[in-house]
Amino acid sequence: MKIDLTETTSSKINAALVQARRDIGTPAIGMVLTLVIVTDEENAYDALKSANDASHEHPSRIIVVVKRISRSPRSRRDARLDAEVRVGADAGSGETVVLRMHGELVNHAQSVVLPLLLPDAPVVVWWPEGAPASLAGDPLGSLGQRRITDTYASESPIAALGSRAEAYAPGDTDLSWTRITPWRSMLAAALDQQSRVSVVSATVEGEDDNPSCELLAMWLADRLGVPVKRTHSTGPGLTAVRLETTDGVIVLDRADGALATLCMPGQPDRAVALKRRDTAELLAEELRRLDPDNTYEASLKFGVDRLDAKKAAPTGTSEASAGEADDPAAKAEAPAKPAAKAPAKKAPAKK
Repeated sequence: MKIDLTETTSSKINAALVQARRDIGTPAIGMVLTLVIVTDEENAYDALKSANDASHEHPSRIIVVVKRISRSPRSRRDARLDAEVRVGADAGSGETVVLRMHGELVNHAQSVVLPLLLPDAPVVVWWPEGAPASLAGDPLGSLGQRRITDTYASESPIAALGSRAEAYAPGDTDLSWTRITPWRSMLAAALDQQSRVSVVSATVEGEDDNPSCELLAMWLADRLGVPVKRTHSTGPGLTAVRLETTDGVIVLDRADGALATLCMPGQPDRAVALKRRDTAELLAEELRRLDPDNTYEASLKFGVDRLDAKKAAPTGTSEASAGEADDPAAKAEAPAKPAAKAPAKKAPAKK
């Protein structure tokens, strides 16, 4: 069922939701959270489709905030709210409200969204692209327990990672981080099977300026306390990880974006499913947890110094080493290494 409202208010939208539920015979609310999507007209359709697909696992009230900014000075002053209410088959497993804000109302979107939130239910805010510098400091972002962005959609993904690290607040997360969950699970399982060996170094191979590759390299460097080298490939996305251990090399290689090969010392090579997931699957995974992701925070913040070093380094490869980070906890976890001898300095020639 679909209801169009023009020049409306939040109270009229709530009344339309109640009436729509009665009309289709489902007055009870069985939704578990409110998902607020902040986007533009161009990306609204794809974002809403992904959210509807994810709602089959997490029944939600989906509120899409579309900010329509006019170039006309007069139109910018004229505040107007148009809405589209969807209930039933048109709204996945919950309810959908599409808000199109015009004029000055664009700067006060939170005042429109607040009365539409489900009572006593968590709120998740998602920016498919064009996220603010500070997610928690944004008026709409401050309404959410979790705030989701995607640095892969940024014009400069690596710079966006640095911005996310500087403005991080508990509850922030990134779909670029969610994309590497299967890789992290597979690598952790491989190391559990090789419990008596130590990792000496690692290499992460993938597309240039791919934030998922950078985050995986930061995670390995932070958790293992070893040097991690980033090498570049033509993709798609993340293509390979190599872990140099005291017992040999562990390789997880995915050349086609779907099927990977896991090679471990003393074991036959095996094929593992490691397909690239769509946005709906990534969003559904993020909606499963509403507490802060401390592992993401540690990996993201580890990368700030590393990204600065990468900018200064020659193009081609970059290295991340937990031993170089100013992190006492990481240093404590790192295996002891013999101190390297400093090169002897030449005495200045006598004139």
